[in-house]
Formats: sequence, C-alpha cells, structure tokens
Amino acid sequence: MLRITDARTGRLVDAAPARRGLTRVQAHTCGSDPTDLRVLLVADLLVRALELGGTPVWALLTGERQQAQLRAAGAALGVRPFEDGREADTGLGEAQILHVVSEDGAEPDGVRVAAAPVHWETAAPPGDTDPAVLRLALLAPPRSTPLRVGTADLGDAGDTLARWRRAVAAWARRPSRPIPDRVRADLRAAWEDDLDAAGVLRVLHAVATAPDLADGARFETYAYADRLLGLDLTRDLGTPA
Repeated sequence: MLRITDARTGRLVDAAPARRGLTRVQAHTCGSDPTDLRVLLVADLLVRALELGGTPVWALLTGERQQAQLRAAGAALGVRPFEDGREADTGLGEAQILHVVSEDGAEPDGVRVAAAPVHWETAAPPGDTDPAVLRLALLAPPRSTPLRVGTADLGDAGDTLARWRRAVAAWARRPSRPIPDRVRADLRAAWEDDLDAAGVLRVLHAVATAPDLADGARFETYAYADRLLGLDLTRDLGTPA
C-alpha cells in the first residue's frame, strides 16, 4: 500500500483508499518555472504509482497562469495529460484527494504532497538536452530536497541513462526471465514508502551489477520499474549491438 507524507501534519497517510475507490491527484502550480515543473512531475509519479497498485486515478492540473507552457514542458518530460482542474470542485465522488503543491504554495483542503524548489544554474537547461535526462535529474533527489540543476547534474544523469539504455537493449537479446520476488519487493517497498524514486533508482543500480541475476531478469526489472519512472529505458531495443 502506497503511503505518502502529508505536508500539513508531517505524518504518513495511505495514498489510496482501502477499497481502491477513485483517487483525485491535483497538481497546483503558479506558472511554468522549474519548481512548477517539479510539482507536475511529482504528481505524474504519484499517478503512476497509484495505477500500478490498481487504484483508479483522476489527474488534474490547476494553474494560475502559463498552463500551456507548463503542459508542453511536462509532455516533453513524459508527463501524461492532466485534465483542467479549475472547474473540478464538484468532483466525481472521489474516495481520496491528494494535492501536489510546492513547499510555499497554496494550502488546499486535504492531503498535501509538497515538492521543494528547483532552480537552474543557468537560464535553462541546454536546448539539446534529452528530456528523459532532465526527468532523471529531477527524480534522483528526494522531492523534499531543494535542487539546483546544473551542467554536471545533467551530465551525470545523461551518462546513467545512456548506460542503462545500452544495457537494457543488450539484456533484451537474452531469454526472458521473471523478476525475482525479492527484487520486485524491493522496488515496491521503495515507491510505496513515500514515493521514494531515489530508492527505486538505487535498486536498479544494484540489479545492473548483481552477480546472481540472469540478463533476462534484469531486462524485465528495468522495464517494470520504468512504468513508474517514465525514462523510456527500452528506447534502444533493436538497435545494433
């Protein structure tokens, strides 16, 4: 069961209702700056985690301005479409409402999932940056950690992503094997513990070098984890070795 820290109380709460009723995930943004993008990315991660657990989700975006720019930036990062939340007050009889906000953002009623501020070291990431590289750079630290993204961070994320994509493409050529129960449990324990994407990434780093895992199991593990991470790790399947 996914549990998430409510920024109002500092306590962990169940992110999904006991009977898997509809959960509303509503991202609240002020514009389209890097912190707003992180809020939207956290909301996307939350939606993915809930859906992986079998919870139906209604995803909404409420923005004060520059919604079109933010939606375009989110789409480039693999954020799936969010409905317009400005006229959603009546709801659909949701069993749970989760509001994703910046740390200094509005305080709507209900559970608040807070994201710390993000700043670019330069005016913006280079225009030729792979969006998945930026997504990885934003996901790697805990969402409660203020983040300053610079060239070195994007370089590290790019190296990791390129290495994983090459490895996944190579592992895909080997016979498929099921994800070991302990590995699946480690992945779910990470993302169900306050949406710990950094913990999921640590599991993937360990899987890449574990001596007792078949390559087919490594492939299935990465493909499964990517349903949460959204890094397009299988992009290079079928490319020449």
